[in-house]
Amino acid sequence: MNANTTTQQRSGSRLPNPQQLVPELGEVGAALFKATGNGSIPRTTIGLIQLRAGQLVGSTYLVILHTGNLRAAGESEERIASVATWRDAPYFTDAERVALALAEAVLRPAPHGERVPDELYVLATEHYDDKALATVAMAIGQVNFFVPLALIGQPLPGRSTAEQWTPVSD
Repeated sequence: MNANTTTQQRSGSRLPNPQQLVPELGEVGAALFKATGNGSIPRTTIGLIQLRAGQLVGSTYLVILHTGNLRAAGESEERIASVATWRDAPYFTDAERVALALAEAVLRPAPHGERVPDELYVLATEHYDDKALATVAMAIGQVNFFVPLALIGQPLPGRSTAEQWTPVSD
């Protein structure tokens, strides 16, 4: 039996509900959502960053979650489907492209040199003021905060919050 079949047959996550295990998680998540929602960058840009992060770390759960969030926000199927190939897709603004480039730079190892080279930083400052650029960085950090739970716990993609995680057993 391959890993794909095993994942499909699972009826719950591998890890019990982390918010039940660590109740403070809800407060941290809410604070991160509030911090990134300060209005300096569009929520759509945050959603694109989060979807790209899910793709880069290989989390089906995060990809499905953030795809659904973008759909619910009214994003087109073309834009959503093109996030993985954003560099040559005609659907993104220059500012969104910079945000996606920053997400990739932070999340991918850089075999030669800095992850975020000066050239990318300068390009980012052409599209974002200091507050917006800090918010882009926090949006990358926000999704990264949840990556270990998604990869280790493997909540079930496309399920309601109550169905994503195996309940904590007493």
